[in-house]
Amino acid sequence: MVENEDLWVGAPSGVPTHRFRRQKRGILQFVVRRIALLIVQVWGIVTVVFVLLKFLPGNPRYLLAGPLATTQQINAITKQLGLNQPAIIQYLKYMWQLLHGNFGTSFFSQTPVLQQIETRFPATLELVTASFILILVLAIPLGVISAVSRHARKPIFLYGMVSGALPDFWWGLIVILVLYVHFHLGPAPVGQLGLLVTPPPTVTGLLTVDSVIAGDWQAFVSAVAHLVLPAITLAFVYGGQILKLTRSKVIVAMDSDYVRYARACGLPPRQVYIYALRNGLVPVLTLSGMTYCFLISGAVIIETIFSWGGMGQYAVQAITNSDYFAITGSVIVFATFSLIVYVVMDILYAIVDPRVRYGRGAGGE
Repeated sequence: MVENEDLWVGAPSGVPTHRFRRQKRGILQFVVRRIALLIVQVWGIVTVVFVLLKFLPGNPRYLLAGPLATTQQINAITKQLGLNQPAIIQYLKYMWQLLHGNFGTSFFSQTPVLQQIETRFPATLELVTASFILILVLAIPLGVISAVSRHARKPIFLYGMVSGALPDFWWGLIVILVLYVHFHLGPAPVGQLGLLVTPPPTVTGLLTVDSVIAGDWQAFVSAVAHLVLPAITLAFVYGGQILKLTRSKVIVAMDSDYVRYARACGLPPRQVYIYALRNGLVPVLTLSGMTYCFLISGAVIIETIFSWGGMGQYAVQAITNSDYFAITGSVIVFATFSLIVYVVMDILYAIVDPRVRYGRGAGGE
């Protein structure tokens, strides 16, 4: 006989069946709402970008026709591109194409935008992920060290102030000048691989991963070497805010009552630091997720400086050429990536804290 029939095998120990099912249903409803909101947000972003492009200076038909084109040639190109139709018709046609997975065709390369995205986005994802890992490995430990060590506070705090004081493209040029030109600590900024290295067969689009899968260690070493300088640049620029927040939160945690009580009980310093970190790094993890999204925008300029060939460089070229479909496709990719990261963060918060998914205190369950 089961002593308490209100308990369920799938529920955690001591949690009633109806309460556990209710929690799962609440989380599922929250996920559905966030995904529905994600679709609406992407639609709104696409609409805003489409409208703004109509007011931007520059017109692809004049760029394609050239400075010596006649009026008849310009009109023919305008009709070919569909720019002679009313804006609302152009918008509805484009939205219909998006619903069918068609991002349009680039005005200049005459290749499908989706094909360019599939080729270039893995390069950006690889760069952004490497930079994010570097930030977590360096910024959080340095923030903790500056909080617990008086001697390390000033130099580390100075870095936190300097990192965000100048634009990322300036730091990118400085990294190239110092590490490549003067000290020869990195390869030339010519892309993802050396000029004489053959790319591995494409499986995931991530050169480091594809090199390992193919067993091409020459390509792997070259891919990692070319990844170092742009990743260092992004990590240096965007790691400062995480470092400063880590420092401030750990200092507050170290001065809290529970840490004083732990010290009074005679706990070893290492155990006290662990207690402080567990409570002080929660907002740091939130900022880390946001930073992962910010790195996408930072990669736009850094990719151009390092000739990376990712989505950032593609977006800059599209804006320069007034390539409407390429611009909109780039914005959709960047926005969707950021929104997905935020949705994942919200779902994790909803699992941990019921107040997030119900919009009220925990007692509302």
